[in-house]
Amino acid sequence: MVSREYIESVIAKQMRMDGRKFDEYRPITIEYGISSKSAEGSARVKIGDTEVVAGVKLELGTPFSDKPDEGSIMVNVELLPLSSTLFESGPPSIDAIELSRVTDRGIRESNALDFKKLCVKTGEKVWLVFIDIYPINAGGNLFDACNLVTLAALRDAVFPALTAENKVDYSKKTKTKLPLSKLPIACTVWKVHNEFIVDPTIEEELAAHARLSTVFTDDGKICAMQKGGESPLTSEEISTILDLAERKTQELRRHFK
Repeated sequence: MVSREYIESVIAKQMRMDGRKFDEYRPITIEYGISSKSAEGSARVKIGDTEVVAGVKLELGTPFSDKPDEGSIMVNVELLPLSSTLFESGPPSIDAIELSRVTDRGIRESNALDFKKLCVKTGEKVWLVFIDIYPINAGGNLFDACNLVTLAALRDAVFPALTAENKVDYSKKTKTKLPLSKLPIACTVWKVHNEFIVDPTIEEELAAHARLSTVFTDDGKICAMQKGGESPLTSEEISTILDLAERKTQELRRHFK
């Protein structure tokens, strides 16, 4: 593993180890329907050598008492040791929990999914959307990769059939897509040696002092944010980060068209 000092010295020279510009993403590919037999929706996203897969499962459940006519989502990220030597087996780590919450928050706060359209019978049965995310290779920038793969899997998902008794028949799939009306795109900007970069490699992540994940809706509005790292950010730095993040999310959005 390359040392933090070396990464900082490279960044200080206005360079990156792989030759990219500070605001440049690695090549991105999005693949749909990778597990059509075991999930209602699935996708794979690659950002450079970072690879993440996601599956969407739909179940019928009881709604919350304060939202009797709304379904819900549950996001779970599993950081498997096979994807990185930095991860260990066992209960979800703090990093896995943060990835899950940031991904979940972008979907909820943007109202990307119409939860009311997930209602089957008010007060009794609603659809619950379970999103499971698995990094296959953690080569940096999991925050953005998890966001993209979640949106792709949700776009791919269709409802399973219901019987006359409102029981799920997973052997039959309908052609009805999930009520996904928005695409809340995330961009995480990292501060390394007083410079701001996007899409870091794992070495650049470990050298970073701070990060800010920002999720933008289709019309450019901020719907979620998450600060991380050991160093604070000034108001001027946050303004710079938001300008960069908004511009990059517009570029990322093109991968869904």
